Amino acid sequence: MTVKSYVENILQPKLQGDGGWVEFVSLEGDELTLIFRGECSKCLILHRCVAWIEEQIRADLKKIVKVNAIRKRPYFQDV
Repeated sequence: MTVKSYVENILQPKLQGDGGWVEFVSLEGDELTLIFRGECSKCLILHRCVAWIEEQIRADLKKIVKVNAIRKRPYFQDV
């Protein structure tokens, strides 16, 4: 399983359960860039979620990544 499919199929549904949304942007070397929307975009403890994501990828995919978290408003507010 690729990191992109892991984010989209495993992590994304878990965050949706809390009203959040995560989008895969890129994986360059060991830097994983993700966009956080919904409740995640205004979460005060996003750093804990980012650490959890890094831990899950390390445990399940055996890859060490550093997440670059970008906060964005929901789609309907971007216009």
